[in-house]
Amino acid sequence: MAGPCSARLQGDVSAFTSALRTLVNNPQFSDVTFVVGPEQQKVFAHRCVLACRCQAFWGMLTQVPVGSQDSSSSVPAQGPFILGNVQPEVFLAVIEFLYTNSVTLNDHIALEVLTSSVEYGLQDLCKLCVKFIKDTLSVEQVCEALQAVVRTQGFRELSDVVLARVLRSDRLAVDELDLVQAVREWAHVSSAVLERPVPEVAALPVRELRLPLLAPSELVTLESHNQRDLLIPVESIAAAWRAHALRKGSGVPSRLCRPRRGTRPRDHHRHLEPHTK
Repeated sequence: MAGPCSARLQGDVSAFTSALRTLVNNPQFSDVTFVVGPEQQKVFAHRCVLACRCQAFWGMLTQVPVGSQDSSSSVPAQGPFILGNVQPEVFLAVIEFLYTNSVTLNDHIALEVLTSSVEYGLQDLCKLCVKFIKDTLSVEQVCEALQAVVRTQGFRELSDVVLARVLRSDRLAVDELDLVQAVREWAHVSSAVLERPVPEVAALPVRELRLPLLAPSELVTLESHNQRDLLIPVESIAAAWRAHALRKGSGVPSRLCRPRRGTRPRDHHRHLEPHTK
Protein backbone atom coordinates (compact mmCIF):
# COMPACT_ATOMS: atom_id res chain seq x y z
CA MET A 1 0.00 0.00 0.00
CA ALA A 2 1.32 3.42 -0.91
CA GLY A 3 2.17 5.72 1.97
CA PRO A 4 0.44 9.04 2.68
CA CYS A 5 1.06 11.78 0.14
CA SER A 6 1.43 15.48 0.93
CA ALA A 7 2.32 18.55 -1.08
CA ARG A 8 2.60 22.28 -0.57
CA LEU A 9 0.72 24.13 -3.32
CA GLN A 10 1.36 27.77 -4.12
CA GLY A 11 -1.55 30.13 -4.75
CA ASP A 12 -1.50 33.50 -6.49
CA VAL A 13 1.34 35.40 -4.80
CA SER A 14 0.36 38.70 -6.40
CA ALA A 15 -3.10 38.57 -4.85
CA PHE A 16 -1.58 37.89 -1.43
CA THR A 17 0.88 40.77 -1.84
CA SER A 18 -1.85 43.14 -2.95
CA ALA A 19 -3.95 42.26 0.08
CA LEU A 20 -1.05 42.90 2.45
CA ARG A 21 -0.26 46.18 0.71
CA THR A 22 -3.65 47.51 1.84
CA LEU A 23 -2.45 47.15 5.44
CA VAL A 24 0.60 49.39 4.96
CA ASN A 25 0.14 52.45 7.21
CA ASN A 26 -3.50 51.46 7.71
CA PRO A 27 -4.82 52.34 11.20
CA GLN A 28 -7.51 49.64 10.96
CA PHE A 29 -6.51 46.71 13.18
CA SER A 30 -3.14 48.42 13.76
CA ASP A 31 -1.63 47.71 17.18
CA VAL A 32 1.57 49.79 17.05
CA THR A 33 2.25 53.42 16.13
CA PHE A 34 5.50 55.13 15.15
CA VAL A 35 6.03 58.89 15.30
CA VAL A 36 8.45 59.58 12.48
CA GLY A 37 10.67 62.48 11.46
CA PRO A 38 10.81 66.12 12.53
CA GLU A 39 7.18 66.52 11.40
CA GLN A 40 6.18 63.75 13.86
CA GLN A 41 4.12 61.95 11.24
CA LYS A 42 2.24 58.94 12.57
CA VAL A 43 2.82 55.61 10.84
CA PHE A 44 0.56 52.67 11.70
CA ALA A 45 1.67 49.04 11.62
CA HIS A 46 1.00 45.55 12.96
CA ARG A 47 3.35 44.01 15.49
CA CYS A 48 3.07 40.46 14.22
CA VAL A 49 4.11 41.46 10.69
CA LEU A 50 7.08 43.55 11.78
CA ALA A 51 8.30 41.05 14.37
CA CYS A 52 8.18 38.02 12.09
CA ARG A 53 9.86 39.84 9.22
CA CYS A 54 12.64 41.71 11.03
CA GLN A 55 14.70 40.75 14.07
CA ALA A 56 15.42 44.41 14.83
CA PHE A 57 11.69 45.16 15.09
CA TRP A 58 11.15 42.02 17.15
CA GLY A 59 13.60 43.39 19.70
CA MET A 60 12.04 46.86 19.57
CA LEU A 61 8.48 45.61 20.01
CA THR A 62 9.09 43.17 22.87
CA GLN A 63 10.61 43.41 26.29
CA VAL A 64 11.65 40.76 28.80
CA PRO A 65 10.42 41.29 32.38
CA VAL A 66 13.12 42.40 34.82
CA GLY A 67 14.92 39.42 36.35
CA SER A 68 13.69 36.96 33.72
CA GLN A 69 16.19 34.98 31.64
CA ASP A 70 13.48 33.43 29.47
CA SER A 71 12.97 35.30 26.21
CA SER A 72 9.68 33.42 25.71
CA SER A 73 8.21 35.43 28.59
CA SER A 74 8.62 38.71 26.71
CA VAL A 75 5.67 41.08 26.64
CA PRO A 76 4.75 43.77 24.11
CA ALA A 77 6.64 47.02 24.62
CA GLN A 78 4.44 50.06 24.94
CA GLY A 79 4.32 52.64 22.15
CA PRO A 80 4.21 54.93 20.39
CA PHE A 81 7.80 54.63 19.20
CA ILE A 82 9.60 57.87 18.38
CA LEU A 83 11.87 57.78 15.31
CA GLY A 84 12.97 61.38 14.92
CA ASN A 85 16.04 60.82 12.74
CA VAL A 86 14.40 59.17 9.73
CA GLN A 87 12.22 60.72 7.05
CA PRO A 88 8.64 59.39 6.91
CA GLU A 89 8.93 58.48 3.21
CA VAL A 90 12.04 56.43 3.95
CA PHE A 91 10.47 54.62 6.90
CA LEU A 92 7.33 53.90 4.89
CA ALA A 93 9.48 52.32 2.18
CA VAL A 94 10.95 49.98 4.81
CA ILE A 95 7.45 49.15 6.07
CA GLU A 96 6.23 48.53 2.52
CA PHE A 97 9.04 46.02 2.03
CA LEU A 98 8.24 44.20 5.26
CA TYR A 99 4.60 43.76 4.24
CA THR A 100 5.02 43.02 0.53
CA ASN A 101 8.66 42.02 -0.07
CA SER A 102 8.81 44.82 -2.63
CA VAL A 103 9.66 48.51 -2.37
CA THR A 104 8.85 51.74 -4.20
CA LEU A 105 12.01 53.82 -4.63
CA ASN A 106 12.97 57.11 -6.22
CA ASP A 107 16.29 58.91 -6.53
CA HIS A 108 15.49 61.16 -3.54
CA ILE A 109 15.21 58.37 -0.98
CA ALA A 110 17.12 55.40 -2.40
CA LEU A 111 20.35 56.05 -0.53
CA GLU A 112 18.55 56.69 2.78
CA VAL A 113 16.48 53.52 2.36
CA LEU A 114 19.73 51.67 1.69
CA THR A 115 21.16 52.99 4.94
CA SER A 116 18.00 52.01 6.84
CA SER A 117 18.08 48.53 5.33
CA VAL A 118 21.55 48.05 6.79
CA GLU A 119 20.50 49.40 10.19
CA TYR A 120 17.55 47.00 10.34
CA GLY A 121 19.49 44.04 8.96
CA LEU A 122 17.28 43.67 5.87
CA GLN A 123 19.68 42.20 3.34
CA ASP A 124 17.08 41.61 0.61
CA LEU A 125 15.96 45.24 0.81
CA CYS A 126 19.59 46.29 0.70
CA LYS A 127 20.09 44.36 -2.55
CA LEU A 128 17.02 45.99 -4.10
CA CYS A 129 18.34 49.44 -3.19
CA VAL A 130 21.77 48.69 -4.64
CA LYS A 131 20.19 47.46 -7.87
CA PHE A 132 18.05 50.60 -8.15
CA ILE A 133 21.06 52.84 -7.53
CA LYS A 134 23.20 51.01 -10.09
CA ASP A 135 20.42 50.98 -12.71
CA THR A 136 19.03 54.50 -12.39
CA LEU A 137 21.47 56.93 -10.79
CA SER A 138 24.40 58.40 -12.66
CA VAL A 139 27.90 57.87 -11.35
CA GLU A 140 28.06 61.56 -10.40
CA GLN A 141 24.81 61.32 -8.41
CA VAL A 142 26.16 58.34 -6.53
CA CYS A 143 29.42 60.18 -5.88
CA GLU A 144 27.57 63.16 -4.45
CA ALA A 145 26.06 61.01 -1.70
CA LEU A 146 28.56 58.18 -1.44
CA GLN A 147 30.00 59.44 1.85
CA ALA A 148 26.66 58.50 3.45
CA VAL A 149 26.84 54.86 2.41
CA VAL A 150 30.54 54.11 2.07
CA ARG A 151 30.46 52.03 5.27
CA THR A 152 27.29 50.13 4.50
CA GLN A 153 26.71 46.63 3.21
CA GLY A 154 25.27 48.17 0.06
CA PHE A 155 28.62 49.73 -0.81
CA ARG A 156 30.27 46.33 -0.36
CA GLU A 157 27.88 44.78 -2.87
CA LEU A 158 28.88 47.03 -5.76
CA SER A 159 30.57 45.22 -8.63
CA ASP A 160 34.26 45.89 -9.31
CA VAL A 161 33.37 47.70 -12.55
CA VAL A 162 30.85 50.04 -10.88
CA LEU A 163 33.17 50.69 -7.93
CA ALA A 164 36.04 51.54 -10.26
CA ARG A 165 33.84 54.00 -12.17
CA VAL A 166 32.82 55.67 -8.91
CA LEU A 167 36.43 55.93 -7.75
CA ARG A 168 37.42 57.77 -10.95
CA SER A 169 35.35 60.79 -9.94
CA ASP A 170 36.91 64.01 -8.61
CA ARG A 171 33.59 64.82 -6.94
CA LEU A 172 33.74 62.18 -4.23
CA ALA A 173 33.20 63.89 -0.88
CA VAL A 174 35.32 61.30 0.92
CA ASP A 175 38.98 61.45 1.96
CA GLU A 176 41.39 59.06 0.22
CA LEU A 177 42.36 57.27 3.43
CA ASP A 178 38.70 56.47 4.09
CA LEU A 179 38.31 55.26 0.50
CA VAL A 180 41.28 52.92 0.87
CA GLN A 181 39.72 51.39 3.98
CA ALA A 182 36.31 51.11 2.32
CA VAL A 183 37.82 49.38 -0.72
CA ARG A 184 39.72 47.02 1.60
CA GLU A 185 36.48 46.03 3.34
CA TRP A 186 34.72 45.69 -0.02
CA ALA A 187 37.53 43.48 -1.33
CA HIS A 188 37.39 41.12 1.64
CA VAL A 189 33.63 40.69 1.27
CA SER A 190 33.93 40.12 -2.49
CA SER A 191 36.80 37.68 -1.96
CA ALA A 192 34.69 35.58 0.43
CA VAL A 193 31.64 35.64 -1.85
CA LEU A 194 33.49 34.92 -5.10
CA GLU A 195 36.05 32.59 -3.49
CA ARG A 196 38.88 34.43 -5.22
CA PRO A 197 42.01 36.09 -3.75
CA VAL A 198 41.70 39.67 -2.48
CA PRO A 199 44.27 41.09 -4.97
CA GLU A 200 42.40 39.49 -7.86
CA VAL A 201 38.90 40.77 -7.03
CA ALA A 202 40.23 44.25 -6.19
CA ALA A 203 42.53 44.76 -9.16
CA LEU A 204 40.23 47.14 -11.06
CA PRO A 205 39.11 49.46 -8.21
CA VAL A 206 42.60 49.60 -6.63
CA ARG A 207 43.97 51.21 -9.81
CA GLU A 208 41.74 54.22 -9.09
CA LEU A 209 42.98 54.84 -5.53
CA ARG A 210 44.99 58.06 -5.38
CA LEU A 211 47.83 56.90 -3.15
CA PRO A 212 50.12 59.92 -3.84
CA LEU A 213 47.57 62.02 -1.92
CA LEU A 214 48.38 60.15 1.30
CA ALA A 215 50.94 61.52 3.76
CA PRO A 216 54.14 59.53 4.44
CA SER A 217 52.87 58.32 7.83
CA GLU A 218 49.69 57.09 6.15
CA LEU A 219 51.69 55.23 3.51
CA VAL A 220 53.69 53.50 6.26
CA THR A 221 50.46 52.30 7.87
CA LEU A 222 49.12 51.29 4.46
CA GLU A 223 52.21 49.17 3.81
CA SER A 224 51.75 47.44 7.16
CA HIS A 225 48.12 46.59 6.42
CA ASN A 226 49.03 45.55 2.90
CA GLN A 227 51.32 42.81 4.18
CA ARG A 228 48.26 40.99 5.49
CA ASP A 229 46.14 40.89 2.34
CA LEU A 230 48.28 42.24 -0.56
CA LEU A 231 45.33 44.41 -1.58
CA ILE A 232 47.50 47.02 -3.31
CA PRO A 233 50.30 46.11 -5.75
CA VAL A 234 53.77 46.89 -4.42
CA GLU A 235 54.46 48.94 -7.57
CA SER A 236 51.55 51.28 -6.75
CA ILE A 237 52.84 51.95 -3.26
CA ALA A 238 56.37 52.43 -4.63
CA ALA A 239 55.07 54.99 -7.12
CA ALA A 240 53.42 56.93 -4.28
CA TRP A 241 56.71 56.95 -2.35
CA ARG A 242 58.51 58.09 -5.49
CA ALA A 243 56.12 61.03 -5.81
CA HIS A 244 57.07 62.05 -2.26
CA ALA A 245 60.79 61.60 -2.83
CA LEU A 246 60.82 63.59 -6.06
CA ARG A 247 58.33 66.11 -4.66
CA LYS A 248 56.25 65.78 -7.79
CA GLY A 249 53.89 63.33 -9.47
CA SER A 250 56.50 62.13 -11.95
CA GLY A 251 55.73 58.66 -13.28
CA VAL A 252 52.23 58.66 -11.79
CA PRO A 253 49.09 59.21 -13.90
CA SER A 254 47.97 62.81 -13.35
CA ARG A 255 44.46 61.74 -12.28
CA LEU A 256 45.95 59.93 -9.27
CA CYS A 257 47.52 63.18 -8.05
CA ARG A 258 44.31 65.23 -8.19
CA PRO A 259 42.62 65.91 -4.84
CA ARG A 260 38.96 64.99 -4.73
CA ARG A 261 36.21 67.18 -3.34
CA GLY A 262 36.50 65.44 0.04
CA THR A 263 40.30 65.10 0.18
CA ARG A 264 41.74 66.47 3.42
CA PRO A 265 44.60 68.93 2.70
CA ARG A 266 48.12 67.62 3.38
CA ASP A 267 51.38 69.57 3.24
CA HIS A 268 52.80 67.75 0.24
CA HIS A 269 49.79 68.41 -1.97
CA ARG A 270 51.26 71.74 -3.09
CA HIS A 271 54.04 69.82 -4.84
CA LEU A 272 51.47 67.82 -6.79
CA GLU A 273 49.44 70.84 -7.91
CA PRO A 274 51.26 71.42 -11.24
CA HIS A 275 50.24 67.91 -12.25
CA THR A 276 46.55 68.42 -11.48
CA LYS A 277 45.85 71.01 -14.15
